[in-house]
Amino acid sequence: MTFDVQAAKQDFPILKRRFHGKPVVYLDSAATSQRPKAVIDACTRFYEEQNSNVHRAVYELGAEATMAFEDARAKVARFLGASPRETIFTRGATEAVNLVFYAWAKSTLRPGDRVVTTVMEHHSNLVPWLELRSMGVDVAIVDVNDDGTLAMDEMGESINDKTKLVAVTHASNVLGTINPVKQIARMAHDVGALCLVDGAQSAPHMKVNFRDLGCDFYAVSGHKMLAPTGIGCLLGREEVLKDMPPFHFGGDMIREVHLTGAKWNDLPYKFEAGTQNMAGAVGFAAACDYLERLGMDAVREHEKSLTRYALQKLAEVKGLRSFGPTDLSIRGGVVSFVMDQAHPHDVASILDAEAVCVRSGHHCAMPLMERLDVPATTRASFYVYNDERDVDRLVEGLRRVEKIFERRPAASAGTGARLTGTGIPEGKGR
Repeated sequence: MTFDVQAAKQDFPILKRRFHGKPVVYLDSAATSQRPKAVIDACTRFYEEQNSNVHRAVYELGAEATMAFEDARAKVARFLGASPRETIFTRGATEAVNLVFYAWAKSTLRPGDRVVTTVMEHHSNLVPWLELRSMGVDVAIVDVNDDGTLAMDEMGESINDKTKLVAVTHASNVLGTINPVKQIARMAHDVGALCLVDGAQSAPHMKVNFRDLGCDFYAVSGHKMLAPTGIGCLLGREEVLKDMPPFHFGGDMIREVHLTGAKWNDLPYKFEAGTQNMAGAVGFAAACDYLERLGMDAVREHEKSLTRYALQKLAEVKGLRSFGPTDLSIRGGVVSFVMDQAHPHDVASILDAEAVCVRSGHHCAMPLMERLDVPATTRASFYVYNDERDVDRLVEGLRRVEKIFERRPAASAGTGARLTGTGIPEGKGR
């Protein structure tokens, strides 16, 4: 279960760029991944040879475009273990979650119903559910343990007979924690609730089988898994989707329109109003092809090995505290950290001068930052084009941070709470 990382690097044209006289090291794939030449070429080929609106024209060019679009849907569905009827193209995971919010939650939930989610969610899978409180819906937020894992005892206590939905991330974009979503889906179903999984940080990095996970909805972001921006999908169980009203109204989601009313199209088109991101869908399928050639088991093993190496090297940096589980079997290729002397934004700026690209900030997870008792973290995230030399460049840059800040007063990395070995404040867990 290995692939040639050096060969993979050559597939990504942007990695040939240099900044400040140094070759770029891209460690921000949790925000957006880079694109291999195969994906770029697939999109270019569609525009140069097949571009036409899909599902509308009888001329040959239109038929080719429609075939390319639907072939892309079938390929994405197969890659993720779903059927094409269960695979709705969206602009990304955010729109996928919002589709469920508007087309299911707002039309189904009533005052007194409960939604269960977690403190580690990306804002996209938290803010919609918090909005339901204005409808009288009870929203329960499950905490994390001091080791960065989800508090499963609390999850069990929170899911009760009033629960209608459990919304949980498959993998945290801050902690790297991989949650037991198959178990959580069973817990939800035991009380008659549905389960939505945010797969934005998992589908790019591990083998995902929607049917095997047993959840009802699974949100995917294409641009985090080598595909273009503006494309993603919602996987939904057919028996649930067929009873949901449309999300948007317009062309292609219509079967018939009369002045007295309208009838909706079949799945998945009922949820795909207007002209779709056709080239994006073709690029999404090309990304799935690329990942299949590497092998998702190999991708996962590569990232586990690289994360292990990174955690070992980062532990040698003075005053650095990392967050998240130490058990790599439940951790993805994300390492968030703080340094005693420097604010995360300063760390990222100094690393930028070394041509090392990392993310700093709250990572669209402000409640989790509050839970960790820090205003922000610096985050390095790995993918198929990263290797140990990239980690070494990261560490070299952090050594420069040490030198710059070694004689300065300590920056405010938090409120002064003492941190455990994982970087999570003591006394905050259960």
